[in-house]
Amino acid sequence: MLRDLSEADWTRREGLAALTRALGAENIRWVGGAVRDGLLGVAVADVDCATKLMPAEVIAACGRAGIRTVPTGIEHGTVTAILKDGPVEVTTLRRDVATDGRRATIAFASDWPEDAARRDFTINALYAHPETLEIADWFGGREDLAAGRVRFIGDARQRIAEDHLRILRYYRFQTRFGAALDETAEDACAELAHTLKGLSRERIAAELLSLLGLPDPHPTIARMRTRGVLPVILPEACPPHVAALGRLVAAETAQAIAPDPVRRLAALLPPMPEIAETVAARLRLSKVQRARLVAAAQRQPDDAANPLALAYRLSLPVAIDRLLLAGGDARALEGWSPPMFPLKGGAIVARGVTAGPAVARILQAVEARWVAEGFPDAGRIEAMLAEELARAAP
Repeated sequence: MLRDLSEADWTRREGLAALTRALGAENIRWVGGAVRDGLLGVAVADVDCATKLMPAEVIAACGRAGIRTVPTGIEHGTVTAILKDGPVEVTTLRRDVATDGRRATIAFASDWPEDAARRDFTINALYAHPETLEIADWFGGREDLAAGRVRFIGDARQRIAEDHLRILRYYRFQTRFGAALDETAEDACAELAHTLKGLSRERIAAELLSLLGLPDPHPTIARMRTRGVLPVILPEACPPHVAALGRLVAAETAQAIAPDPVRRLAALLPPMPEIAETVAARLRLSKVQRARLVAAAQRQPDDAANPLALAYRLSLPVAIDRLLLAGGDARALEGWSPPMFPLKGGAIVARGVTAGPAVARILQAVEARWVAEGFPDAGRIEAMLAEELARAAP
């Protein structure tokens, strides 16, 4: 059952009231995710605003009210109002003039339904009056939201033809909000999956990682594979790897470990660093994401044998990834911080060993034993050092 929008905390933000006074309640409506999530009782971070005013009028009106603005997307009619409780994107009503599946040529519109008609899904085309919070819904979005149905506005194929990324957005929203499949949408996404090849790698990566970061994307990913969508964007993800994602999600849930989209991407790939490198380059992942993906691809069957040693050697995040991917228990690392190896080369030199390679070998040998034994205290380190010195003596 949907909630009353007045119950949503975001509707009581002081900054939104100030923006309403500046632009006029008759000229603006809250729209999109904030309205949708507010009806569901989900926490809301960002609020978007649609307006009848032109960008220059928005800037002028905010200026008179002492509200700073940034022209973040002025060519598309978007001005960001900087408010005390968070920025708000204010976008002039629009209609599409021409689209090529990657970008749209827009013109400014004059009424709310025309602006709503260019949006992707019915649940994203809900407009709320800034004072009464009365919701305008021209496409049955509230009914779809209550039913857990993600449905394209109008003809699904036409909406996808306007922006091919809507295929991946559909799967993400369906995973997050859908309780039942919309067969028309499913068929359209499968039929037009090949159009994803024309999108930028960055846009594909952003949507894929957002999907993988949701609580349980496995059923959706499996369906994308079966319907021929996943092979277009991630051909390396064969059925066994899709099954591995399901096991990973189950392990994360059982061990109360937060989802991580890069870890889940690693589950969809064979454990081969060269393939991880290729995928990271193709999706143009960041250096940090690429390093994490490659490290996960280097996982070994015996990773789960000594979790603390693994974390000491690789770092906590990488160790957690590899333990979970190997079917191990990462809870042993909860709250654990890798200790500092207390033995220094100077202590070995002080025992009569000439500085150089011999010192390094002894140091490494003692450290390896210290890690293998579970990081014992200084007394045990001294005993191990004595043994290694005796072994190295001529």
